[in-house]
Amino acid sequence: MIKEKIILGVDPGTAVMGYGLLKITNNQPELMAMGILELNKYDDHYLKLRRIFERIISLVDEFLPDELAIESPFFGKNVQSMLKLGRAQGVAMAAALSRDIPIFEYAPLKIKMSITGNGRASKEQVANMLQRYLKIPDELMLPQLDATDGLAAALCHHFQSGRPQSANKYNSWKDYVNKNEKRVRK
Repeated sequence: MIKEKIILGVDPGTAVMGYGLLKITNNQPELMAMGILELNKYDDHYLKLRRIFERIISLVDEFLPDELAIESPFFGKNVQSMLKLGRAQGVAMAAALSRDIPIFEYAPLKIKMSITGNGRASKEQVANMLQRYLKIPDELMLPQLDATDGLAAALCHHFQSGRPQSANKYNSWKDYVNKNEKRVRK
């Protein structure tokens, strides 16, 4: 019996959003697609959020993923950037939830560790390891490393699937709120 699933990985961003899709057949991952959504050309933050939502919906409708793996926001010093990144992530999550796709969230450190064995690996190291592991030809590699970051989230999720307790799974906004009470302000 052939077991198959499709994972959409997303690296959310307000300047560039990266994504990658993996098809898993009999536990073997294969690249389906990867790319970016350039958002720098839009001055309006709300328009950027709309574009993120629309792109995730279009990817879901085209590839019919079974699961979404998304990078959780990196906690930096700039509160304004963090807020915008969190909104971008939330919009991507809302798009998946609107199509009843379960969400799995991973910290950047966890993704890098899963792919390279080093939680402090550079984006270039992650991209190189993905290219070798998935046997991606040079001509399919994109210069924007946001695409491979999205792909890395998908592959990380595949690796972690045998250990579901290591990922945060959300089936609805209510489920998300219940599992993240400290992150939600009432």
